[in-house]
Amino acid sequence: MNLDLNHKTALVSASTSGIGFAIADRLLREGATVIINGRSEATVAPAVAALADKYGAERVLALATDLSVPGAEQQAAAKFPQIDILVNNMGTYALNDFFSTTDADWQRMFETNVWSGVRLARTYMKAMLERGHGRVIFISSEVALTPMASMAHYSASKATQLSISRSLAELTKGTAVTVNAVLPGPTETESLKSFIQSVNPGLAYADAERKFMDENRPSSLIYRLAKPAEVANVVAFLSSERAAVINGAAIRAEGGTVQTIA
Repeated sequence: MNLDLNHKTALVSASTSGIGFAIADRLLREGATVIINGRSEATVAPAVAALADKYGAERVLALATDLSVPGAEQQAAAKFPQIDILVNNMGTYALNDFFSTTDADWQRMFETNVWSGVRLARTYMKAMLERGHGRVIFISSEVALTPMASMAHYSASKATQLSISRSLAELTKGTAVTVNAVLPGPTETESLKSFIQSVNPGLAYADAERKFMDENRPSSLIYRLAKPAEVANVVAFLSSERAAVINGAAIRAEGGTVQTIA
């Protein structure tokens, strides 16, 4: 399917690796110009170089700034005043005992997972509404629907993203702007693979992954980690005109782990 994102500019927060990098790659493949974001030049430069080799330097732009920090969104807007697609992918996670999770831990989680997206939407979405066209996509998580005791602060931040996404969608009536959320399940990023291997040092990775699914996601219907490119395919579709009728939705891309019909 040709998603025809030619002449569109996308900002994908935290896009130097993992799901964010896969999303950037997919949007570029569909013709978009993409702004690659990371906290430092050291992480942004190699990601930009890798994508520029594939798609051309003129379509791969760099934004080296920590978007979880207040005011960083204004730096982004000063450098890139207009975008057509905003993908709020920036996020962090942690396994924490609830009783030892501090206020500072909660604050850091929300600054990264929630406030970064709020600030970017506040910065860029009004112009989308004035133009009458645009896309805002929040990368949430299955745990927004199935909160985990060991990740209370993370689960809460991802549920908050769903609420914000739906609230912003209510502002789009009568326009061709859409706001949606995508809910991946466990995804085969380097950080998750390293974690799975670290807690199963004596197992081959394939066996360690199966053990992870057995113990942590036994309800998964695909019964494996998702590939970053599979999540990126969903995001690219939502970014396109093909998905114009989808607005205010929470799109589950979690392999059937959540055992509900809605």
